Amino acid sequence: MQIIEVTDLGVRSAVIRLRCKDSALQFVLYPMIHMAKPAFYAAVTSRLKHADVIVIEGVGGGRRRNSVLTSALTLSYTALRFNRKAQLVEQDIDYGALGVPVVHPDVSHEEFATGWRRVPLAHRLMMWCALPVVVVARLFGGTKMIWSRSMEQNDLPSVEAEQAAEWSPQLEAAFGGDRDDRLLEALYRLHEERGGEPIEVAVVYGAAHVPAVVYGLMRRYGYRPRSADWLTVADV
Repeated sequence: MQIIEVTDLGVRSAVIRLRCKDSALQFVLYPMIHMAKPAFYAAVTSRLKHADVIVIEGVGGGRRRNSVLTSALTLSYTALRFNRKAQLVEQDIDYGALGVPVVHPDVSHEEFATGWRRVPLAHRLMMWCALPVVVVARLFGGTKMIWSRSMEQNDLPSVEAEQAAEWSPQLEAAFGGDRDDRLLEALYRLHEERGGEPIEVAVVYGAAHVPAVVYGLMRRYGYRPRSADWLTVADV
């Protein structure tokens, strides 16, 4: 199942609706990209107004403000704002203005920092060395470089993702596994508590987290993709 599609014409994100025969509740997955055309975020915002619950991504909470690491990771994509060729904006959805209850199950800054410290020092140093290269490429690269086929995402793990997980399982846990677990716990709880209600739960999370959601809900409760439609992220 295609989640993020990259072609010679543009980049698209698949809005996926999950249903289960034993539940009136349905999950609608919005695979997100941190930087996109303004029209993409406007389209997502318009659809979220019809949801009954919104589950959102975002490292935050706790006593600590953004660490140097999270600030650097944020810069790795917000640098695209200054690339005139790309003409992209950062995600700016105002969830508080939608009038819909919001669930925020992501890790806090402290929890993310703890997971990062578990990553072997050599792997952390390699990440720090790679970040400036990524920033420069996104500042000065053309659309073909920014939206390479490596940006594609589907429900099957890529060879690169499997190799990265084998190379540093602690790194995979810090950026994916631990956060996926927290997200799934929140979705399981919504199913258990409100599965008998005909409500729509919107899951607004980075595209890389979507496969874990699809397979987690399928294995636990039998939810399956029943429909999908495309939103344009950017033109290439």
